[in-house]
Amino acid sequence: MREWHVEHMEKIVVKYVKGLSENASGWEKRNHKKYGSLTNICRQIDYDIKHGVSSEQVTSIFERIRNDSCFSTLRKGNGSMERLAEIENQFTKPKIRVPQWS
Repeated sequence: MREWHVEHMEKIVVKYVKGLSENASGWEKRNHKKYGSLTNICRQIDYDIKHGVSSEQVTSIFERIRNDSCFSTLRKGNGSMERLAEIENQFTKPKIRVPQWS
């Protein structure tokens, strides 16, 4: 099951980085508006992390998208590297934990 979550995380990241195509249908635009926000993407990645994806695998996906030749067309997209940096910032910087007051 862990492999499924790794594949799901990769698909989600690639889909977000790719963005919405210029000739997207109305249905695609509605779904992108509803489910394609950075918050939703981070929530899905957190879900995958909860179910067995390690933080090293998350950072390796980001590195593969930046450096691997099979993602070269993805990197050429308009604003794709900025979107990748947004996701990367969410998962590479330390999270601030607020103490729970009893």
